[in-house]
Amino acid sequence: MYPSATPPRQVRIGDAAAFAGTTPRAIRHYHQIGLLPEPERGGDGRRRYGYDDMIRLLWIRKMSEAGISLDDMRAAFDEARDVEDVLGRLEEALTAQEAAIRRQRAAVQRLRVVGSPLGLLSPLVTDRLSHLPPGALRPSDLDALLVTERIFGPLGAAIQAGVFITLATHPGLRAEADRLDAADAALDDTVDPHDPRVEELAAQHCAHHKALHQAMETAGLDVAEERLFEIYDAEASGEENTRTSAFEAVTKMPYGFSAARTRCMELTARLLAEDLADPRV
Repeated sequence: MYPSATPPRQVRIGDAAAFAGTTPRAIRHYHQIGLLPEPERGGDGRRRYGYDDMIRLLWIRKMSEAGISLDDMRAAFDEARDVEDVLGRLEEALTAQEAAIRRQRAAVQRLRVVGSPLGLLSPLVTDRLSHLPPGALRPSDLDALLVTERIFGPLGAAIQAGVFITLATHPGLRAEADRLDAADAALDDTVDPHDPRVEELAAQHCAHHKALHQAMETAGLDVAEERLFEIYDAEASGEENTRTSAFEAVTKMPYGFSAARTRCMELTARLLAEDLADPRV
């Protein structure tokens, strides 16, 4: 004969947790937030859980597995909110999570195909750079594209990619860009903003920009940029814009430029604007 077992009228918290598939700590938390009524303590000072308590713990476990929050469980048990409302909001949350998972999976697949860190940039950007041989882009190029994408979005970064394509395929322009970068770095806090070298460097930057633009036109990159607007409009339709404004982003990026370097950039922008406004150019 099999031995008969007499079920206990009440069990201690450890046994209750083990049967419900949770932990004593979780059960104590349920007490604190009012999700599970706290039973009276026995003569030994320990809580004792009865049948109704165990049923509540089992339902809590099942609802938790379904993704229902503790607050919604409490409302459902108290009948303070329609369960259909809880399920509707849960379904919306799950839909958003599924969309996020699809985006993450697509990002991982793209990283495996394109490589890291280039594959972390938007497809609009990486597609434009895909024809370049490995090593053609410098880490600083990717850093610049990352910042531009954050401020101006994928379209802005994809347009800027044309500059790096040109530098990667024109050694002379790349060498001049390196020389100008070194000259910019020399404009530290010891240089007076009105030093004549600042204006000279701004003029050189302007000339280099025009040479870059000419090379891009010759290669047809300007025509490719027009196509980017059509592609971006198609890909961005229905997507939520989570980026910050350009002005807000620029004011938060800690470049730490000196006064001389800042003036050099301002002068360069002014010279380029004057060239665009001159009909003879």
